[in-house]
Amino acid sequence: MRLQFAGGIYDRTVALITGAVQPEGVELDYLVGEINQIFRRMLSQQEFEASELSASNFIIQRTRGDERFVALPVFPSRTFRHNAIYVNVGAGIERPEDLRGKRVGIPEYFQTANFWIRAFLQHDYAVLPEQIRWVRGDPDKLDLPLPANLELTEAPGGRAALSGMLEAGDLDALVELFPPACFRAGSPRVRRLFPDCRAAEIEYYQRTGHFPIMHLVALRRDVYERDRTLAWRLYDAFLEAKRQAYSHLQSTGALVTSLPLQVSYAAETRALFGDDPFPYGVERNRHTMGALARYVYEQGVAPRELSVEEIFVPELLNT
Repeated sequence: MRLQFAGGIYDRTVALITGAVQPEGVELDYLVGEINQIFRRMLSQQEFEASELSASNFIIQRTRGDERFVALPVFPSRTFRHNAIYVNVGAGIERPEDLRGKRVGIPEYFQTANFWIRAFLQHDYAVLPEQIRWVRGDPDKLDLPLPANLELTEAPGGRAALSGMLEAGDLDALVELFPPACFRAGSPRVRRLFPDCRAAEIEYYQRTGHFPIMHLVALRRDVYERDRTLAWRLYDAFLEAKRQAYSHLQSTGALVTSLPLQVSYAAETRALFGDDPFPYGVERNRHTMGALARYVYEQGVAPRELSVEEIFVPELLNT
């Protein structure tokens, strides 16, 4: 069968993109695209037979009775997010606790990254989401009511205006997954909340065990129901593509990344995370996926807390 999949480019999916790895009995057509647009197209139009999908969006939709998709325990994107909070130096924000009562810009409220950020602010620093005055840049991909106790306004110029608002002091802080223009330009008025974000992220991982999951792999239910063995075949192909990526990182003959110190970075990563830093499967990720489902619920966006068994297809629960 021919299967169209839409997702991003990662070293762990390159073998699927090039066709070096194919799921058994499947001709995989891997469409590379801008991730947020893929999410919007999948959620609104079910445009692809399978795709990378926001993990929090999947959880939210499932708790609200949306059964259009099923999920595989494959996580193409995981990222620490302590590096994503920027502050105006004149706002008097020296510690995370100082965010209480501040105006904080955010691209979308329902992004998976922002659930993780609000969670560590709440659980590590006792800063609740309702104690922050949020300013949203873009409409969310999901048209859902916000929690009743939340203060959220729209940025007059949309997401593109958030960087300028931060530099001008119209925002006290900004949560942005990509370094804002003012920060990239070296503005003396802007800095990261966590100056040594690398140390903060390592400490967070060692204390909590969470390497935050951002995206999972979703399959349209009608495609899955036609042949449920497809779930295993796709899962195995993603595993093999990742295995090949790991083997390339071990090569010292030629660098497969644009990181001159790739060899030492790879060794350091193995020391911190073990031989499989991007684990797939349910058991290795039960702790982290369970936490994300809990955060979505406790932040007032999901009507109930979803169990891990409810998230993934039954064929892959023993992975």
